[in-house]
Amino acid sequence: MGRIVVEVMPKPEILDPQGKAVAGALPRLGLEQFTGVRQGKRFELSVEGEVTDELLAAARQAAETALSNPIIEDVVGVYDADGAR
Repeated sequence: MGRIVVEVMPKPEILDPQGKAVAGALPRLGLEQFTGVRQGKRFELSVEGEVTDELLAAARQAAETALSNPIIEDVVGVYDADGAR
């Protein structure tokens, strides 16, 4: 069974209150080397058999039409979870 990963992030011009909250918490935990945080979404789509170019194209279409809100989010990655593609 194959897995396809879809990664979605807020568009750069969209405020990210969750990312801002995490960025504020990191220094309090002694992690001061990070200058910013953006929080997105990760989807894992399971498929029968090997991941093919056709399945990746279908996953990209699903990402752009159902898994993301194109007004405020960008699809930043669609790839084989096992790294074969």
